Amino acid sequence: MKLETLSKTDNQTIQKDLIRKIKDLINFKNLEPGDKLPSERMLSEKFEVSRSTVRDAIQKLEFYGILKSIPQSGTFVAEIGVIAMNGMIDDILRLDDPDFKSLVETRILLELKTARLAALRRTPEDLIQMEAALQAYTDKVMNGKDAVQEDLLFHLAIAKASGNSSMNTFMLTITPQIITNFQKYHVCDDNQAFLGIAEHTAIFEAIKNQDTQEAKLKMKAHFKSLYQYCYNTSD
Repeated sequence: MKLETLSKTDNQTIQKDLIRKIKDLINFKNLEPGDKLPSERMLSEKFEVSRSTVRDAIQKLEFYGILKSIPQSGTFVAEIGVIAMNGMIDDILRLDDPDFKSLVETRILLELKTARLAALRRTPEDLIQMEAALQAYTDKVMNGKDAVQEDLLFHLAIAKASGNSSMNTFMLTITPQIITNFQKYHVCDDNQAFLGIAEHTAIFEAIKNQDTQEAKLKMKAHFKSLYQYCYNTSD
């Protein structure tokens, strides 16, 4: 466990250092919005890091709207001013991994909104995906198996059904951290897992019936125990 933690910390340090170098490169070359960055291979060779490290750094900067990758064309500086870009990158470099409480608060705020939007916008295909995820979760719980990933797949299906690509992307971004913390803190005991079947079913039915208010209320009730756990647990 200690080695894994050190490895993760080292990777984060390397990525932050690379982001800082990309920022310096943009400034040194006076790259403007729409200008193209060197290729992943060239950046990898220039900064002596792996191409996967370069790719991760670019994806992070793209997520925050600083870079834009175009398939078959390359990576470009986004349409923002240099001063704003430098400030945003400095803010990114100061970001630490969110703690469990922050993840819980963010997830609850997102999912109350996605549940309402999903009830409004869901398609027949979305309902099929949600129902399949619900069944997978139910099967795991009934067989006494860990169902954390199936739980989150159900919620990701709701995020997709919301029709909001930004919310969907953000849910996909924080999901790995949520899984890690659920397992670390043993949040979902057997009783909560069984209760989750009924709560998931109620959320699904509200979305299926396109009852936006009920979907939001059922999602809020679903997160009540998690919220209470989070704030009754010391750091």
